[in-house]
Amino acid sequence: MRSTKFVVAVVTAAALAAPVTATAQAAPAQGSPPPGWALTGSRLTWTAPAPIPPGGAAVEFWEGDRLLGVPRPSADLSTLTLDAVGVDDVDGLQVRASGRRLDVEEPAPPSIAVNATPPAPLSAGEVDPGRPGPFATREGEYRLDPIAVPGYAVPLEVEAVVVAPVGAPGRRPLALFLHGRHITCYDGAQGLLEWPCPEPAKPVPSHRGYLQAQRLLASQGYVTVSVSANSVNAQDTLDVDSGAGARSALVRAHLARWADWAGAGRASAPEVVRAAPVADLGEVLLVGHSRGGEGVNRAAVDSLSPPPAGSGYDGPVRWRVRGQLLIGPTIFGHNPAPDVPSVTVLPGCDGDVADLQGQLFVDATRGVSRGAALHSALYFVGANHNYFNTEWTPGQTEAPAQDDFRSPPEDPVCSPGTATRLTAEQQQTAGATYIAAAARLFVAGDRRVLPLLDGSGVRAPSADPARVLAHAVGGARSPFVVPDEATAASGSARVCAQVSADPAAACVDPAVTRQSPHFTRFNRLVPESGRFAVALNWTAAGQAATVRPGAPVSLAGARHLALRLIVPPNTAANRFDVAVTDAAGRRARLGSVALDGLPATERLSARWAQEVRVPLPSRGIDLRRVAELELMPLGDSGQAWLVDAHGWSPGLPDPRPVALPRVDVGALTVEEGDSGTRTVRFPVSVTGDGAGSVRVLVQDEGGAGYTERLVAIEPGQREVEVPVQVTGNTRWSFDAKRAVLAKAARGVVVGRYANRLTVPNDDPLPTFTATPVTDVVPEGGVLTWRVTLSAAADSNVTIQGRPVAPGGVELSTTDVDETWFRQRVYEDPLPSRPLSTTGLQVGAYFRPGELTKEVFVQTVVDAEAEPAERVRFHLANLTPGTAGAEVSGEVTDSGSTR
Repeated sequence: MRSTKFVVAVVTAAALAAPVTATAQAAPAQGSPPPGWALTGSRLTWTAPAPIPPGGAAVEFWEGDRLLGVPRPSADLSTLTLDAVGVDDVDGLQVRASGRRLDVEEPAPPSIAVNATPPAPLSAGEVDPGRPGPFATREGEYRLDPIAVPGYAVPLEVEAVVVAPVGAPGRRPLALFLHGRHITCYDGAQGLLEWPCPEPAKPVPSHRGYLQAQRLLASQGYVTVSVSANSVNAQDTLDVDSGAGARSALVRAHLARWADWAGAGRASAPEVVRAAPVADLGEVLLVGHSRGGEGVNRAAVDSLSPPPAGSGYDGPVRWRVRGQLLIGPTIFGHNPAPDVPSVTVLPGCDGDVADLQGQLFVDATRGVSRGAALHSALYFVGANHNYFNTEWTPGQTEAPAQDDFRSPPEDPVCSPGTATRLTAEQQQTAGATYIAAAARLFVAGDRRVLPLLDGSGVRAPSADPARVLAHAVGGARSPFVVPDEATAASGSARVCAQVSADPAAACVDPAVTRQSPHFTRFNRLVPESGRFAVALNWTAAGQAATVRPGAPVSLAGARHLALRLIVPPNTAANRFDVAVTDAAGRRARLGSVALDGLPATERLSARWAQEVRVPLPSRGIDLRRVAELELMPLGDSGQAWLVDAHGWSPGLPDPRPVALPRVDVGALTVEEGDSGTRTVRFPVSVTGDGAGSVRVLVQDEGGAGYTERLVAIEPGQREVEVPVQVTGNTRWSFDAKRAVLAKAARGVVVGRYANRLTVPNDDPLPTFTATPVTDVVPEGGVLTWRVTLSAAADSNVTIQGRPVAPGGVELSTTDVDETWFRQRVYEDPLPSRPLSTTGLQVGAYFRPGELTKEVFVQTVVDAEAEPAERVRFHLANLTPGTAGAEVSGEVTDSGSTR
């Protein structure tokens, strides 16, 4: 197996630490791609000034506000390539990752008043899970035969580090860790994204990065295993779900081995496993970091609602996942496991998954299933993405590593050395403490830990000086206001769309770069239906905000009303009076709440909801029919957002996970044809039994938008009816690829959430001719040639020209306009050299339907007496089997023209 190699990318240690910005240059000529971009036939590429290190966030190509796709990196991580893509406006091309631009140096955000003081410490909780337990620990590693996963050319390694207690009696619970996406190999200062590693490079042992947390858990009686996922990391760019399914298969393959080793197969277990206590596979905690968070979540989904055969692991499920702890996770599919309790760590200074999309592991569970599982989010003030793993931390690893929060520019909240930024050691200790808290609650069942995780406002002293804020949904809560289409608001409140391009409808102005983790888009879609919050905006004291659910709600049995409220960052003492009114019109004032905004700059996703509670009355109103929530802002002016409100009671019910029906999106390829429109059925499978609903979104022809359907799932149903129209014609185009997406609405889970309908082109590519317009000019003139297509096309056509030696005296880099030259190549014109020795490219870019374009060379006047100089370009569309053409021109000193 090791003889097969999969190479994706290379990156230097210097580049890992450097911000990725483009050299400032003049704007490109109309119709030409911006500097660094090349559009060649059906291939769009961007070359960065410095390599881009791999991380959890997806690097994406955009055209204005339209997502073009996720490109693949080159061998040196400097060039990104996307195939079969149509571009209408080359001036709108962008490279983004987690909402930030990579292809230009973004302007400094507007100056805001920043409160760089850490929040005041909370009171200590009843128990501190960060204290070591009574057991000594031992550790070791195992390496087994790799496993094959469909779609992955290289099998996945099955390697792990084990830390286990010594002398712990009986069977012990198992905690499994999965790291995220990082470089896989290194050779000195050079890092690579390649698997297996070429000699003399060494593997990056990312799976050894959680030893502090493993040792803490092992001292408390847990068997812990942290697994390597380098092979997935080297290949997941080619995977439509970014490796979530492959990571799930890897996790489940390890759990299957541990199930063997807990039974009849123990005698054949690796030595480190035989030396450990027998693992209890009925008590499993999954811990995932970055894309590893999405991977373990998919493993939890796959364990309850198994995927269709051929997922990479098809064996029986002989374990039970009691809970998850997810660190800075991705959740591209917005598909959390609704019935498996979870805690999600959101690093306030995350420079990788900077939109903090992991918040959807909490929010996207509401209304999907029974709602008994606790889903908690922990906002770690001052933590970055990488330092939770020591192998991703400079000074703690031999491999290249970086602080993912890039400074400069200096940031008063997140730059190292500020009052709010955590050191690597502080961050790792706080992470280990809250991992242990999740284990203690979900696996050991110690409910004394619950207040640390559910928004009750206490802290674990072992995590000091970290400031960790919590909120939650599920558990012993009952929904009161979870904004939807039926919710009404009045006064200083309005129901707002979490994802909308309309400023009047959106919760936050769409122009704001860092909106809110709660408003993270699904697959970057705008607008997105079914997601609402309540926006409060008042201009004077006494402007109450009133919110009414679609029908009166029972809060009987609840002790408090818990609200998740967002207030603007850096604000202080935002105070609200809270009242409720029953269906008979009786009103009860519940008390006041006060919140300080999180310390933040405009570079942070800090519009995050904090949980506040007020007691519910035992008499005076009918808690069985509560009809209205009132929030009275006590300040003269301001704004806030209500995410939701629930009745809260102490305790934690058994989540009783159930196997919900499961939806997986397939793939389909159909012929285009020459005419007519026909409807095809796109494969979306349903496994398991039960009733529910799923949102299915089909990309429109041309890619301008999506058509959405809310589809009911009936018991026994095995597929979702998804009709898709395909129109044939006789015009050439790229192979059409249209996305089909699925998102759980109620009573279902979604596994593979995205796939494609492919319609291969069956028409010939237009040929082209090139004729001179002005091919002899004096110095300072413009050489021009006209390029004409033989027929209009439905996709953009790019004719690219490279200079070749013309014979005789050749035009040089200092004979042409410097701005014109720099727009077309990342080179300096000095020293002067023939154009054919440079990487210069000229191009004729045809939008769909266009037939003629001109290419030109802008020359300059110099003071030297010199003979006539010539230039020649070879023009081609670079599609195999198509003819090219050559054009030439001459520049004279005399000023005469032909």
